[in-house]
Amino acid sequence: MIEELLFLGAMAFVAGLIDSAVGGGGLIQIPALFNALPEVNTATLFGTNKLASVVGTTSAAIHYGRRITIPWPIVGPAAAAAAIGAWLGARAVSLFPPVALRPLILALLIAVAIYTFIRKDFGIHHQRLSNPRRELRLAVAIGAGIGFYDGFFGPGTGSFLIFLFIRLLQMDFLHASVMAKIVNVSTNLAAIGFFVSHGEVFWKVAAVMALCNLAGSQVGAAIALRYGAAFIRKAFLVVVIVLILRFSADIFLA
Repeated sequence: MIEELLFLGAMAFVAGLIDSAVGGGGLIQIPALFNALPEVNTATLFGTNKLASVVGTTSAAIHYGRRITIPWPIVGPAAAAAAIGAWLGARAVSLFPPVALRPLILALLIAVAIYTFIRKDFGIHHQRLSNPRRELRLAVAIGAGIGFYDGFFGPGTGSFLIFLFIRLLQMDFLHASVMAKIVNVSTNLAAIGFFVSHGEVFWKVAAVMALCNLAGSQVGAAIALRYGAAFIRKAFLVVVIVLILRFSADIFLA
């Protein structure tokens, strides 16, 4: 078991490092859990992943919040809607298989990558929508929709949040990443509440991974703040491309 914990700790550190900047930590942690603990049921692995992730995500959100002005009137309602969506998504895991979403998610990721690559100025400049009510409605809709996805399946949640906050709310990558972290904390807590109440967490593994994820998130947030939106845009594209390759392999090589 020690070898498995060392492996999962290392993967959690890398996941925290990447997730703190552009999301996509689940891309690393979830396959690592399935690889190291093949005998554990899916719901328990998902619950363990959420518990390991929330510590690093919370730390990154606090780290960003000290340097970036956070629009709480928008973030708060979006996070609340995301929590509700995530709880419903976690509940839906037992109703039908998440793998059915893979082809749709692959198509969406390809569209996100193409759009971000073509629009060279995408996410470089930060501005706010002129209509505050419309901004709030969009933020809540994004939170609820992606929250459900995160509770139900998860991989790429942070990347989808960042893309939508930039595309629909006209933020830059740095501000979108901050908002994504806060909303992601909310979704993780809601999903954890569901999984813990149903006994679906491997506590010893989650504790080790949480500490490693926390360390990785501190390093990743510091790098993102130092190099700004242009750097995060490049890292975002890399993560999305890796996600595309991962989903393609799951679909076509399974």
